[in-house]
Amino acid sequence: MGFCIISVYVDDLNIIGNPHDINEARNLLKTEFEMKDLGQTKFCLGLQIEHLHSGILVHQSAYIQKPLEKFNMDKSYPSKTSMVVRSLDMEKDPFRPRDEDEEVLGPEVPYLSVIGALMYLANQTRPDIAFAVNLLARHSAAPTKRHWTGAKHILRYLNGTKDLGLFFQRNQDTTMIGYTDAGYLSDPYNGRSQTGFVFLYGGTAISWKSSKQTLVTTLTNHSEIVALYEASRECVWLRRMINHNTTI
Repeated sequence: MGFCIISVYVDDLNIIGNPHDINEARNLLKTEFEMKDLGQTKFCLGLQIEHLHSGILVHQSAYIQKPLEKFNMDKSYPSKTSMVVRSLDMEKDPFRPRDEDEEVLGPEVPYLSVIGALMYLANQTRPDIAFAVNLLARHSAAPTKRHWTGAKHILRYLNGTKDLGLFFQRNQDTTMIGYTDAGYLSDPYNGRSQTGFVFLYGGTAISWKSSKQTLVTTLTNHSEIVALYEASRECVWLRRMINHNTTI
């Protein structure tokens, strides 16, 4: 018996499986619904899918170009990194919470719009900006000029790396490998640590996370246990998805 995954968005369908099962599912659907076959998926929800001889490349270069132009950053000088790691000048540290005497940005500064666009990128094809975006998103309620500078720094980084994405090699190894770690007191202002994990399938990232822990941990190994727990939950779900069953 064949197996297909059909993803639906409004009136668009993506059918995933081997060629024989895709054809069978497509023919069955055509007997019930009026459909038009557009061939291989090349663009879906901001994701560009390039079908290459050696595999499939998923990136969002066209999606990235839109916020760059919208926020007048398309001609900015590209940055080599997505963030500045805790500047020595505390007055310029983009990740420090707002001080009482600091002015909050007004609605004329599109901070929330930028963070929203960056979060979509970080969740879809750009795990390299996940950590920096997570830090800046914490200040969405009261952003300051420092935080706005940090958001523009990520846009400058994206301006020089628009073509980066996830490459799924053809006939790749089907082994899933996961990595997890914790940054103890990565947020010293609130006494919280950071959880980070990434799972690779055939050498390509398929799931990742970078977020502040909800518990206050007092030791490094405590924060690592919390991170390991979060990664273990994700691992169980991914294994069930890959094995197409509900038991481990």
